[in-house]
Amino acid sequence: MITILGAGGAIGSKLARLLAARNAPVRLVGRTPRPLAGAETYAADLADREQAIRAVAGSRVVHLVVGLKYDLRVWQDLWPRIMTNVVEACQRAQARLVFFDNVYMYGKVSGPMTEDTPYAPCSKKGEVRARIATELMAEVKSGGLTAMIARSADFYGPDTRSGVPNVLVLEPLAKGRKPSWLVDAEVPHSLTFTPDAARGVAMLAERETAWNQVWHLPTAPAPPTGREFIEMAAREFSAAPRYRVLGRPVLRAAGWFNSDVRESYEMLYQSESPYLFDSTKFAREFGFAGTPYSDGIRAAADSCKRRT
Repeated sequence: MITILGAGGAIGSKLARLLAARNAPVRLVGRTPRPLAGAETYAADLADREQAIRAVAGSRVVHLVVGLKYDLRVWQDLWPRIMTNVVEACQRAQARLVFFDNVYMYGKVSGPMTEDTPYAPCSKKGEVRARIATELMAEVKSGGLTAMIARSADFYGPDTRSGVPNVLVLEPLAKGRKPSWLVDAEVPHSLTFTPDAARGVAMLAERETAWNQVWHLPTAPAPPTGREFIEMAAREFSAAPRYRVLGRPVLRAAGWFNSDVRESYEMLYQSESPYLFDSTKFAREFGFAGTPYSDGIRAAADSCKRRT
């Protein structure tokens, strides 16, 4: 049994469909998991130890792809509990764990982010991610768990409504509105295509030699600047590539009225300098470097067009 914890999110839903299409035995776990033909569903709150243990029981591989509300207090409260509970649940079930992670724990990085980049968080959310990643790998090093961390850059893609490029660029263009970019549209910014992320974690779980390591999921090299991303997206909608840049003063003011903007403010450093995510390790091992940005943007744009 392959269990997906957080099966309703941008990555979990794509991973579920991918595994179900292969006729793999899949269990979808969430607070209110959506049915999927050929898959088992199980409702659970992973912050509750007993519910987490029952959700994982009988599993061979567990994918932890939970997306919590973007709120620091929620993260500080729930992420450590969820990680502790899931690790114990996997130990009890003798299951292997794949943790889908982000790059917040790296903090401000000069140059490309790689699997060897040290943890130096410069945000409160980054501190939370560093804590739970360190806890997980400590269990691996002690021999108490077989697991891996699979990291993604900021992501975009079809049906990816939580992805910032979807929210700021693709969806506004689909509605005939002017797109936006954060802070500086002239610096390159790596973006992981969500179908590649789902495909990547599935591939990693099947490779025996991939376990007990950190991996960066396949992300196309030579990332575009914000302006270049908008220009490619605008072509897909036959729109003029006019856009606005949302600077810190505007975002600080907007944060008084929008909690998501307020919670995102501490992460703006990621948009002020080159954000370079290196997945060479994955490309070398699996022969797949990620979907080219032009192709990914086209697929994401087509998805937006179908919804409008």
